[in-house]
Amino acid sequence: MKKRIIISVLLLIIICTVGIMSYSPLRNKIEQIFFATKVYNLLNSEEYMNLHQVITKDSVNSRTIMWQSLNDREDFILEYKQKNEDEILQAKPQKSVLDIDNKKIYIYAVTLENLKADMVYDYRLGFENNRSDWYKLKTAKENNNKFKALIFPDSQSNDYTEWKSLAMNAWQNNQDSDFFINMGDLVDNGYDLVQWNGWFDGVEPMVNNIPVAPVQGNHETYTTDWQVAMPNVYLEMFKLPTNGNDKYQNQYYSFDYGDVHFTVINTQDDEMAEFEPDLLNEQLKWLENDLATTDKKWKVVLMHRDILNYGRDAKPLGDEISFSRHGEIYMPIFDKYDVDAVLTAHLHTYRRRALIRDFAQNEQGTLYILTGVAGNVRYPSLWHKNPLDEYVPPQPETNNYLVLEADENSLTFNCYLPDNTQIDTFTLTK
Repeated sequence: MKKRIIISVLLLIIICTVGIMSYSPLRNKIEQIFFATKVYNLLNSEEYMNLHQVITKDSVNSRTIMWQSLNDREDFILEYKQKNEDEILQAKPQKSVLDIDNKKIYIYAVTLENLKADMVYDYRLGFENNRSDWYKLKTAKENNNKFKALIFPDSQSNDYTEWKSLAMNAWQNNQDSDFFINMGDLVDNGYDLVQWNGWFDGVEPMVNNIPVAPVQGNHETYTTDWQVAMPNVYLEMFKLPTNGNDKYQNQYYSFDYGDVHFTVINTQDDEMAEFEPDLLNEQLKWLENDLATTDKKWKVVLMHRDILNYGRDAKPLGDEISFSRHGEIYMPIFDKYDVDAVLTAHLHTYRRRALIRDFAQNEQGTLYILTGVAGNVRYPSLWHKNPLDEYVPPQPETNNYLVLEADENSLTFNCYLPDNTQIDTFTLTK
């Protein structure tokens, strides 16, 4: 009798279990709880490194996440979920290999699509029974014009300690930043992996949590013996929004954030003349179309090389206003499409210019800001003042960073020293 009761109970348990697991929503919930609570081995630094988020064309519904590994794996996955939710989704990365310095670095990239607007997600990496820690990403609000971005000038260094100090200080004081920009010459030598590791170390954990919008500089084209080459390391490090031309993918691009259209152009046409002789002409055609077709209220251009020539002690210009070759090429296009602001770098000095149109001061013109220096490579008191400079910091300069704050009717650019002292501000209204 007792044996029959036990058998009956076991059969009832089996029937109930089968019934529960055949009910799809409940089965899914059980699986979600299982995977959310499962204990994994923690990935180590050889298995993944230099994790970073990269800006996408529209940050409302998408985000690119990239990482590197010393190991060639086909089973890497990225898991993500809405914060405080149990359902875990998976995405398979694309893989590329960077063969440099007799070492192979495997680069993985995932672009997450169809994300919800104004949503915090947790994400992690893994394979087999191994997972990384959870990291955070946040999508942009839909139809919202208010945001904040950090802007870092040239970060190239011979020791990235100061770069890390500046970047982390800026991040700690602006935790509400939505993304950050690096204005080119991210590293001193574009083929030196040690320097790239120094750059990434300087922006962690910021770059794990908000996306970077990088600008290519001339130092990204230098090999370890200081010869000019294709900036292959940079091009692999950042999977950028498409520009419609596969030949020049990751060379130039654009993206929207809020009601601002950002256009990022490549000023290394001199360095690339041997490798990509059509780069400038192809980019100019793309640039005109990009600026002509955006429907955003504001247009901001990011470019590494500056639009002015500067005198120095060895070659003074006096009161002469001299425009660089890139200034002569691009400024008429900026005028034609009513670009609101242009940010440049390269000269390692901060200068805010008068509004300029038709190569002259004009209150209806474009704001041009030479963004300064964020690394430890400085040219103290090298450049003389240009007549179009409205603000020049006390000389010799230290490093600096900028904060862009956007709302419905204004763009404000604030410049700060490493100790967070504000040295300059300018607001555009429309």
